[in-house]
Amino acid sequence: MSTKPRILVTSATGRTGTPTVLQLLEKGFPVRAFVRKLDHRSDALGNAGAEIFCGNQYSITDMRAAMVGVKRAFQCAPAAPNLLLFNVTFTVAAYEAELEHVVSIGQWLASADHPSVGTRAVYLSDILIQIPSGMTSTNINVGWFADNYLRALDSAAHLGVFSMPLGDGNVKKNAAPSNEDIASVAVGALIDPITHAGKTYRPSGPELLSPNEIAAAMGRALGRNVKYRDIPEKMMFKAVKAAPPPDFSETALTQVKQYAAEYRHGAFAVNGLTRDVEIVGGRTPEDFESIARRYIAKRPDDFKPSFVAKMKAIAGVVKILTTRAPDMSLIEKQKDLAKLNSPTYCLDNTEWCDTHEPKDLKLVKGQVA
Repeated sequence: MSTKPRILVTSATGRTGTPTVLQLLEKGFPVRAFVRKLDHRSDALGNAGAEIFCGNQYSITDMRAAMVGVKRAFQCAPAAPNLLLFNVTFTVAAYEAELEHVVSIGQWLASADHPSVGTRAVYLSDILIQIPSGMTSTNINVGWFADNYLRALDSAAHLGVFSMPLGDGNVKKNAAPSNEDIASVAVGALIDPITHAGKTYRPSGPELLSPNEIAAAMGRALGRNVKYRDIPEKMMFKAVKAAPPPDFSETALTQVKQYAAEYRHGAFAVNGLTRDVEIVGGRTPEDFESIARRYIAKRPDDFKPSFVAKMKAIAGVVKILTTRAPDMSLIEKQKDLAKLNSPTYCLDNTEWCDTHEPKDLKLVKGQVA
């Protein structure tokens, strides 16, 4: 029997939850994987050695049960409109269970007066998790994931286009980390709380890349020429609405609008390169092309060039063009999303800049926009 402490991983079948579970198991730690349903993903974690706990992550009763016998936990809120409810539920249960250490996934943009209600929820959650006495915590402030770009791999493979509303294609604005690299930092903090308690980390890839460079890396991985195309936000909304479910909820889409704006402003480029994956995660961060190659290798048949595949891709574009764009203002009103009188983006927020910019290299606002 392992003498190492049992670790709870929430959202265990998610894009960071799964690699966190697997990396902890590789290091010999017993893991309880909290999942919302039993399927092939939970089966894979169970086969790898995880204890599967199936329940409702928004239920305090289920969260309490999941924490019985647990000493440490990975707090990873699902990508859902009620993110703050999850984090409150988790924190209350963690306090009652007297956990010794928690590692939580935060957000690089988190700030008090951000236009995104989801980002403000993360800001409050980051404070909340530090309140319980006797429990230490580590925050992982993740920026724009590599996974976000790779949603466009099908279009890149069959139409040679990488389309997102990211602004000027020549400006280096992000060093996107892989899901596995993010997980490695979480794992490093979970297995060594004494070293990492009270710390905040920002996993990054090895290099700041421009949208044009991301498109070129996709092209090399696919073995074809891929060009970046800057599209209006409205086109992105149409594409998400036209996509088959499950995809973004309407509430999540209103938040993505703000994240895309922050990307163009240059917030993800601030302190964009760190050594956290190397130092905390104990591994060399993956370059974007290598990440893309792994995604392609998982379903190679989907990316093989063919007339049928190209026609399907073209049909998808036609569907997007003929789809009515969702009304973001109406959605925000219908969902009763709390708005501020004077919201501020990150580079206009003094508190955010003071706590996020590297002290030896202050970026001038607009320099990366």
